[in-house]
Amino acid sequence: MTADLTARPTGLATALRNLYYVRFGFAAAWAGLLATTGAELGPLAVTLLVVYPLFDVAAAVVDFRSSREDRPAAGLYANMALSLLAAAGLAAAATAGLPAVLRVWGAWAITAGIVQLAVAIGRRRLGGQWPQILSGGLSTVAGTAFILQAGTDAASLTSLAGYAAVGGVFFLVSALRLHRAARSART
Repeated sequence: MTADLTARPTGLATALRNLYYVRFGFAAAWAGLLATTGAELGPLAVTLLVVYPLFDVAAAVVDFRSSREDRPAAGLYANMALSLLAAAGLAAAATAGLPAVLRVWGAWAITAGIVQLAVAIGRRRLGGQWPQILSGGLSTVAGTAFILQAGTDAASLTSLAGYAAVGGVFFLVSALRLHRAARSART
């Protein structure tokens, strides 16, 4: 029985590690692409804005399937719903302009950050979750900043690219820490 309890978290840690590496790669590529689109809400930028929360939905589905009995189901369901709403909201907001996009993105960052924080706190025992806890907390702060930025001349898509890049770094750090935790559990 003890071996089974040890195997489950190790398997989950490995699955999360792999997912976090993918999330890092996606965030880095996405941030680079968005940064190169400039400040305009052209077709590529709008597509990227909608794709980001849709990728978050896909990642939450993979996370949910990987977690088995350890599923933080309520948090992952909330994340999926919030991200689907964000994708639809961003598509609609893009027709109204950059301030509307920043407000929708900001609201999503706040709510998704709270969910990320709650899920990561529940997973502390796996190791590698402190970067996710910090990321969730910082996401709420960044979301507030996006909403405030929406009404200023400083409104910019590049701030969203920076947000994604920083979030990607947190996923990378978590993946590296989970790699170490999974290796320690095997020895």
